[in-house]
Amino acid sequence: MSRKGWLLFILLCVIWGIPYLLIRVAVRELPPPALVFLRTAPAALLLVPLALHRRELRPLFARWRWVVAYTAVELAIPWLLLSHAEQRISSSLAGLLVAAVPLMAAVLYRALGAGEHFDARRLMGLFIGFAGVAALVGIDTSGTDPLAVVEMLIVALCYATGPLVISRRLAGLPTLGVITASLALTAVGYAPAGLLSMPASVSAETVGAVATLSLVCTVLAFLLFFALIREVGPSRSTVITYVNPLVAVLLGIVILSEPLTLGIAVGMPLILVGSVLGTAPALKKARATPGGRSPDPATDASASPPTP
Repeated sequence: MSRKGWLLFILLCVIWGIPYLLIRVAVRELPPPALVFLRTAPAALLLVPLALHRRELRPLFARWRWVVAYTAVELAIPWLLLSHAEQRISSSLAGLLVAAVPLMAAVLYRALGAGEHFDARRLMGLFIGFAGVAALVGIDTSGTDPLAVVEMLIVALCYATGPLVISRRLAGLPTLGVITASLALTAVGYAPAGLLSMPASVSAETVGAVATLSLVCTVLAFLLFFALIREVGPSRSTVITYVNPLVAVLLGIVILSEPLTLGIAVGMPLILVGSVLGTAPALKKARATPGGRSPDPATDASASPPTP
């Protein structure tokens, strides 16, 4: 990749690795509905003028039902569950459970006939990856909240479903328009509960966490992601999915003093290795396509990165 491509890649790996830490900080004082509203409302206000200027919102009206469906599975449901789960589990564990998204996507797309067949390498990757999830949850049973784990697995399933909605129902629509509309719809939907549950006052630490989530991890991150796609292509850009969890674990341990548990030590490498192998394009198909790229949506979901 070019220097610009590497710079964008590194920036996104960090930017989309820190939300777990910021969410963990914010939910100490903010209820989940309030946090979702405060994250999406400012982001929508900043992106709507840009999307209007580029005329990227009007084409969405013809498929508004699927835009709403995409909003539900990519933002509205997972961001609420993620915030609720992080009230009871560490940011490190949350980040690693979200790392199971590529594994779930590979299985989901194959079950729906939208993905490649599972050759020996992909099957081995799926087995290794899900074994890592089992180790992550099973070894540290004493410090793991079962409901929070279930919520995080639903989050991962939602993130795996989002690209499928994009590829099958929203293909051809402007990406910035879809993201902006989703943020606006989520903000409007959570406004009543968010405003009613808003505490009378919060600390400067919480204000900083929410502002960073909205302005940096949402607005800036999406703009950088679009630039990364233009620079290196959609397939390479999805590699950030495998790096974000490492950043989340490192920041949780260093900044929040979260423990490096045996479950994390065993599960993390298994999940990451399994994700790489389980979502890799089939060898024969990779050789047959230009540049070795696979059209499999499990490895080329450029319009819908799993954003925490």
